[in-house]
Amino acid sequence: MFRSFLFSLFFVFSLFIQAQTETPKNDSIKRVDLLKEIGQGFLPSTFFKFDLRYLVKYNQYEGFRSGIGGITNDDFSKKFRINSYIVYGFVDQTIKYSVGGGYKIAEKTNTWLNYSYTDDLTETGSTQFILDKRFFQFFEPRLLNINLFHRHVSNKVTIEHEITPKLLGEFQVSVNNIEPKYNYAYNLDNVSYREFGTSIGKFAIQWMPFTEIDSETNKITKDGFPKFTLQYTKSFKDVFDANFNFSKTDLRIVHKLNYKKPEAFSLITFTSGYAHGDTPITDMYHAYPNNINKETIGQRFSVAGINSFETMYFNEFFSDRFSTLILKHYFEPFHFGKKFNPQLVLINRFAIGDMNNTERHQGINFGTLEKGYTEAGFELNKLLFGFGLSTTYRYGAYHLPLEEDNIALKFTFNITL
Repeated sequence: MFRSFLFSLFFVFSLFIQAQTETPKNDSIKRVDLLKEIGQGFLPSTFFKFDLRYLVKYNQYEGFRSGIGGITNDDFSKKFRINSYIVYGFVDQTIKYSVGGGYKIAEKTNTWLNYSYTDDLTETGSTQFILDKRFFQFFEPRLLNINLFHRHVSNKVTIEHEITPKLLGEFQVSVNNIEPKYNYAYNLDNVSYREFGTSIGKFAIQWMPFTEIDSETNKITKDGFPKFTLQYTKSFKDVFDANFNFSKTDLRIVHKLNYKKPEAFSLITFTSGYAHGDTPITDMYHAYPNNINKETIGQRFSVAGINSFETMYFNEFFSDRFSTLILKHYFEPFHFGKKFNPQLVLINRFAIGDMNNTERHQGINFGTLEKGYTEAGFELNKLLFGFGLSTTYRYGAYHLPLEEDNIALKFTFNITL
């Protein structure tokens, strides 16, 4: 029944887009502006920008996940915005949705007060910086193979604020009901929690000291490095019936080294996190693994991520404190023609972590990273229609006995609008 409803929804959506593109206003949109919007994950219409993230996705728990969503634009209002979505998982046969909006309370500092109510799934062990507002990929490779999700029903209030154009801040409070969608219980003080509540406050800042910004339009004219992001999270027990006290501190530093050849550069990404207190597995850390739990190399063949560990198996490690260092060197592309310019990338990744009180986490088996995890490899990108090939090798303390289990062969996908 809902499948028919969803197909009808997409049919109405397509008719609406067709009607919008026939108006003189949309005919006047320059191709470069339209491509920029699509590159940021939006398809613009008269008063609403459709969010391409919600159209079609796939993961191991929901199967295909399809829906519709978006946010109002400046033509609707420059002071008020509405953002919502609704999606449906065809395997778990469950609707997920979010309803929210925001009001601009200060024009000069671009300060917004936002509220949202969300009933959806989140990958266990994933930490998102709340200032990463727009992270859009046409194809999200890690998502295909994730199978460990927890449901969260969340009420969130957020304040966005530009301290300066190069220093952004955001404060968020949320009340959440958490339900792991796998066999798990968190044992604390002789009580096993299979479902639990959290009341959380988050504060994040992002500093971009070398980024150049136009003082009149307040838009970035040159992306500068390094960039620093710091986030602090605090969970309060007994506030709105929350069950646990814990805190988390997360840091990310991204640096880019440019060379004389314009398309040759090195990218260095450092991330670190520390969780302290009574922290369930849902709020712990993994190191963004991206290797399927299959027997042979051929069965594990998939698509490489951007900053994921390609030889690390899903759900293999969790930590309450960890650090990762990812080094990538992009060589100047090989110019064989106007449309064939493959690029070689050398990669080395390192992760280290540990966890206290592992016995509290029941029903799930995992290791820790106290010995240090290492892998190295290369990518040959943009061979055909944005696709390339990747080879990564797992070495060091967590090298596996069967040699082929240490090797990951994958596609890569890179496209720029």
